[in-house]
Amino acid sequence: MKLLTDLSLEELKQLTASYGEPSFRAEQLYLSLYAGKDYAEMSNIGKAFKERLQADGYVACGVKIIESYVSKIDGTVKFLYELTDGNIVEGVLMRYKYGNTLCISTQVGCRMNCAFCASGLEGLKRNLTAGEILGEVIAANRYDGGDLSERKITNVVLMGSGEPLDNYDNTVKFLRLVNAEKGLNISYRNISLSTCGLIDAFDRFLEEDIPITMTFSLHAARDEVRSTIMPVNKKYGVDKVIEAAKRFFERTKRRVVFEYSLIKGVNDGKEDAEALISRVKGFPCIVNLIVLNYVKERGLTGTSRKEAYRFSSMLEKAGVAVTVRRTMGADIEGACGQLRAKYIKKND
Repeated sequence: MKLLTDLSLEELKQLTASYGEPSFRAEQLYLSLYAGKDYAEMSNIGKAFKERLQADGYVACGVKIIESYVSKIDGTVKFLYELTDGNIVEGVLMRYKYGNTLCISTQVGCRMNCAFCASGLEGLKRNLTAGEILGEVIAANRYDGGDLSERKITNVVLMGSGEPLDNYDNTVKFLRLVNAEKGLNISYRNISLSTCGLIDAFDRFLEEDIPITMTFSLHAARDEVRSTIMPVNKKYGVDKVIEAAKRFFERTKRRVVFEYSLIKGVNDGKEDAEALISRVKGFPCIVNLIVLNYVKERGLTGTSRKEAYRFSSMLEKAGVAVTVRRTMGADIEGACGQLRAKYIKKND
């Protein structure tokens, strides 16, 4: 498969030139692609040129929304995207006063196999290409009535299925594509990337000098606990994750976020709070506490919201900046991987 959205504008210009087409043809093609149009909808592109591209295996629209579910509670929209090979990934559109945030996936499945997450139930199927990751944003933007002249997606979070830094090259190219001035032009400062702590890849990413917001999936501050819920901790322990976060701050001067999903009886006790305080107190960061969505196949129970605020209070009293994440899309199975797993099971 050769996906046109994998190409930057300059790469599209090179491609169209190789077909003997004028340079403006690339810009016409670019506009159509970023409006989410397939070949049949591209009225500004000559039929002969489109047929040549198709004959050579170039796919225009590699991602399409096949199902969408709108929350009756808060208007959150859960998307099921289908890729050209029939694989399914998820996205979530969340509406806030400051704009629309889209949570996107970077892999089909995930190899990290965190004990509380539905994304890794089937392991890693494959990586998404940069153009497929971008295609999730384009499709959601079109769903909401947007195009390049009026963008509806203002913020992007790479927190859906998959570990972004486990799909390093495609993730980095996606970030450059989605930030491109003549493209969707989403500011790096409006993009967050969540990693469970693949430190070698993270240090490589630091050298890219892409000033996004970094979010570290910590979920426990004691190695003996984190290793039981996150296998990656056996290689990259808590100390290494905290040190990486500090390197990011030192280089960018941007405050990092530590995600912490509260699991009843696992990581929500007083000693867990004290361990977390000892790790991050005095470091300019935010701890984002998450009330865990129940995943039947995992069997772990989330801490109640009341207990989440109790845990939050312990951190606040110690001077640690903390938030309790607002639960969104609960009635449409908003947690990563839940809806995809249900869809696949239903269609087996």
